[in-house]
Amino acid sequence: MTTLKSKLHDDLTAAIRGRDELRSSTLRLTLTAITKEEVSGKTARELSDDEVQKVIAREAKKRREAAEAFAEGGRAEQAAKEKAEGEILAEYLPKQLSDDELREIVAQAVAEAKAAGAEGPRAMGQVMKIVNPKVAGLAEGGRVAATVKQLLAG
Repeated sequence: MTTLKSKLHDDLTAAIRGRDELRSSTLRLTLTAITKEEVSGKTARELSDDEVQKVIAREAKKRREAAEAFAEGGRAEQAAKEKAEGEILAEYLPKQLSDDELREIVAQAVAEAKAAGAEGPRAMGQVMKIVNPKVAGLAEGGRVAATVKQLLAG
């Protein structure tokens, strides 16, 4: 068992013992998603820590989107629950880049792409190819794309 997955199991056990309903249900759902990922495909396999982290990130994104949808629908209580679950999952993810840090990385990539001859909005693909490996797991794709568009346009 990978270290991150075993940490999730240990934290789930602690949450159950501490009668922390929100944390235990969130961790159960996440572990279920990890198990589902492990058995999908032709053969069952053990996920690496990076793959487990991707599953957790995907689950956290689902919680964020659900919280936004509930908030827009006027269901504040459900939105707060989804947001709290997202915060629990965020504890298991690497710290996200700040807007300034992300802007700095993207600015370097834009300069690199321009040096290679790419100009304007059509350079988006080339810049994303440079930026994505540097920010993988540290910034959400939508944030990265918005920053790239903003710097290419400006």
